[in-house]
Amino acid sequence: MTLALFQAPPHPLPQGIDYIRILPEIVLSVFGMIIMLLDPVMDERRSQRTLGGIALVGAIAALGATFYQAQQQFWGFAFWDMVKVDAFSIFFHVVVAAVTILVILSSYEYMEVQQIRAGEYYGLVLFGAMGMALMSSAVELVLIFIALEISSISTYILAGFRRRSAISSESSVKYFLLGSFATAFFLYGVALMFGATGSTSIARISASLGEFANGGGPLLAYVGVALMFVGLGFKVAAAPFHIWTPDVYEGAPAPVVGFMSTGPKAAVFAVLLRIMFQTHAPGRIVLIWVVAALSMTIGNIAALVQDNVKRLLAYSSIAHAGYLLVAFACLPANGIPAAMFYSASYAAMNVGAFAVVGHFAGAGERYVSLEDYAGLGKRSPLLAAILTVFLLSLIGIPITGGFFAKFYVFSAALQANLVGLTIVGVVNSAVAAYYYLRLIVVMYMREPREELPLPVANIPAGLGIALALSLAATVYLGVLPGRILEYAGRSVDLLH
Repeated sequence: MTLALFQAPPHPLPQGIDYIRILPEIVLSVFGMIIMLLDPVMDERRSQRTLGGIALVGAIAALGATFYQAQQQFWGFAFWDMVKVDAFSIFFHVVVAAVTILVILSSYEYMEVQQIRAGEYYGLVLFGAMGMALMSSAVELVLIFIALEISSISTYILAGFRRRSAISSESSVKYFLLGSFATAFFLYGVALMFGATGSTSIARISASLGEFANGGGPLLAYVGVALMFVGLGFKVAAAPFHIWTPDVYEGAPAPVVGFMSTGPKAAVFAVLLRIMFQTHAPGRIVLIWVVAALSMTIGNIAALVQDNVKRLLAYSSIAHAGYLLVAFACLPANGIPAAMFYSASYAAMNVGAFAVVGHFAGAGERYVSLEDYAGLGKRSPLLAAILTVFLLSLIGIPITGGFFAKFYVFSAALQANLVGLTIVGVVNSAVAAYYYLRLIVVMYMREPREELPLPVANIPAGLGIALALSLAATVYLGVLPGRILEYAGRSVDLLH
């Protein structure tokens, strides 16, 4: 008995380099805890800017930690092969950190206008970002589940942060209940995959299923992949798992919608890329083909009849999940870089769009209908011009990131002989142009409503920086996409 107490542990203890490989997650967690500790002892009025500033420093520090981690000497596995740092994970860490910075900047004015206490809000944003970052580098299904839950619980609470609004509370409850079911699907899929392969490690699952890459394989693996896809499909708002999206987006605070429509999607798509490509997931082509076609079609058709801008962008988000899923049905050499580029482009333009919507909505988010935007081009030419660029990027007009995002996805689909899916995507892109252009027409070709307040022309400093960064990223990705695509292409081989 005495000797047994002093035996070496079954696994080596974590080394210093292990902690460097989760450094962004540590930074986000520490700053989140600092905010939660300071919030109760600070004056409510003073805490608004102070805690927001601490959150911004934490998000920037996490981005800096990601760039520090990008040195190849730190690449590799950590914590008993549950976490992997490579070009792929670093790319999505940068996307998540950048989205977090933009959301914090756009939240300063919003929180003051809505009169919402700030402390726990910024803490939850950082904790949610930590879960998303961990998902990007996790290579073990149980750890992916834990990271997914950390991210999800934060966004469940953030969705209901406008406590005085019944619709916000409703959105939080709907998101929580439906999200719990989706999580159960994912976890059951993990259990079945363990039963089929004897492991929850993506590398070991890949080795086990590699011989069945061209067909066959255990039935449990097919069912496990399908169930995991249901759980992750809910998080990215892919049809037919999209039912929660319009109601939750309508009720949640606008900066939170910008956060939850981009950060979690980028992280979950990183998980899907690992699961679908690296594990040689059986039956993935048919499954993805159907879900991508449904998402594009249902999202765009439903968006055509929306009069609420947040609901319109919610259905738009469903459609864009479909465009992105097209890349998952392609060959890895083309599909993975296309999916990574699309994730970055969509994050930049969608966070920017919701930042504008949040600023324009006013106290209580009263001004969110299409008619409220009438004459915005006259009342605030700069705000209207910025929103127009984001909408044109969502359409896929040249000189914006959205153009090359769709171009590379559809090119990858054609190279994989997915002609039918490409046709569905192109037709849906044409349909989508109508409702985006409809909003632009309302802004520039309708007379402004007299009863609306005029201070929308004043753009606060934090929001201005957020919009400038989003705009710069959207245009940069549309003019000089080569470096991002080259980096994404280098990460393909590292997934194997």
